[in-house]
Amino acid sequence: MALTILYRDEHLIAIDKPAGLLVHRSDIDRHETRFAVQLLRDQVGRRVQPVHRLDRGTSGVLLFAFDADTARDLGRQFEANEVHKTYLAIVRGWPPAAGLVDHALARRYDDYGRPLPAAEPQAALTRYRRLATVELPYEVERYPSSRYALVELQPLSGRRHQLRRHMAHIAHPIVGDATYGKGVHNRFFQRQFACRRLLLACVEMRVRHPQSGAELAIKAPPGDAFADVIARLGWPSCGGA
Repeated sequence: MALTILYRDEHLIAIDKPAGLLVHRSDIDRHETRFAVQLLRDQVGRRVQPVHRLDRGTSGVLLFAFDADTARDLGRQFEANEVHKTYLAIVRGWPPAAGLVDHALARRYDDYGRPLPAAEPQAALTRYRRLATVELPYEVERYPSSRYALVELQPLSGRRHQLRRHMAHIAHPIVGDATYGKGVHNRFFQRQFACRRLLLACVEMRVRHPQSGAELAIKAPPGDAFADVIARLGWPSCGGA
């Protein structure tokens, strides 16, 4: 499995992570044998260190460092919320044209999927913008038609599953989300569009390069299955390089 490389220099490398691929080993997914870290290391022939994470179901820009100094610098940028990330998602219903979700989230699992003790919720902010809407003539729930929207999401903090939990919190869960979404809509997209993935993709990431200090903007398309759904819903193509 060859990973698509979006950017590479002597210090860092970014790939377009496919939906369904784990970043690294997790206790929850002990049976898995393929991980982005391992695949990329074998592909480029060098040790790589992930400096952030994407959920297994999320596709898009994933950044790695080649050395410890670069990893530390990038890690500090992520911890300080200095990295600007833009996502696309398809959600149930029609959210307002734009808004800010301000809803604290408690961390439930560590980076390896192990449950954590009960903790106080931490502040979490997500900015969203509605890009397109559609009303389909199918009765998915109790209404004779079903509404969906394409939204742009920008997390202003870095909590685990933040985008998925925030969109569910405002009653517009992301389609394909088996944990925080609605199964009836997930199953409808599986039947109607043959789409079984989480419809969430990181389409742009802007970081400060650890060596030059210049802003580095890395873009990725929303993924083949995601892009196919966008096209079939009659929306213009959005995001990506």
